Amino acid sequence: MAQGTANSATRISSFVLLIIFITLALSITALILAFNAFSSDPVISGWLILLGFVGVGISMYVLLQARRRIRRLNIAIAPVTTTIECKKCGFKSVREFQRGDYIFKEVEPCQKCNENMMITAIYREVKEGDKDHYRF
Repeated sequence: MAQGTANSATRISSFVLLIIFITLALSITALILAFNAFSSDPVISGWLILLGFVGVGISMYVLLQARRRIRRLNIAIAPVTTTIECKKCGFKSVREFQRGDYIFKEVEPCQKCNENMMITAIYREVKEGDKDHYRF
């Protein structure tokens, strides 16, 4: 479930891409028309050249910003860890989370005393040094 949410967050909307590429195509068309009409009316062709360059610039800017946003959202998910303890001898074991784990669930026997062990903690390890601090 979480993977689908992260996957949809890191994609650019098809509608936004369509608008960007239509703007880009219209801007390039305006540039071509401006260069073809330059000899007959330089004032109108000057405005078309300005419009074409502004449209190309805005389209490229929006595309680059969307790619940068996707790169920022590409977050690595920290691993989930399960802690298992023996009630009798106090032996503690740590392993990767497995589907079906829950707290107070009795699992495999203890390696020391052969008494059933119990899951006492399930947590996600977050490293404080890996957090990025963005300045505005």
